[in-house]
Amino acid sequence: MGNRFDVPEADAFTRAYWDAAVGGRLLIRRCGACARAHHYPREFCPFCWSEDVTWEDASGLATLYTWSVVHRNDLPPFGGRTPYVAAVVDLAEGPRMFTEIVGEAAGEVPAGLRAGLELAVAFRDGVPVFRPAP
Repeated sequence: MGNRFDVPEADAFTRAYWDAAVGGRLLIRRCGACARAHHYPREFCPFCWSEDVTWEDASGLATLYTWSVVHRNDLPPFGGRTPYVAAVVDLAEGPRMFTEIVGEAAGEVPAGLRAGLELAVAFRDGVPVFRPAP
């Protein structure tokens, strides 16, 4: 098998995040000093630089901020997934997250995408993706 560009490389710090995702849970980090949540996971708060940050379960709810339908991608395995929706979403807890919007069927581009669309987290092979909320 060739190189995969869609599989994260967990390290000692991010392993908790990826293990939770495999279990169907989305984690974010919250700062004990300024109380702000952030994502992607970091060992310090990107707002106040405090190292008093902990893992927290996210609600899994988000709204669509922006997106692009990708029709061509030559990196494996993305070519077999086209078209797909690369997106940025606003998590209910505040952080913005880069992700993919998926339909009910594999390879389906959800209809009615619009800024502000309510979304719910789903997981594909231990990676968080989002679907339009029911």
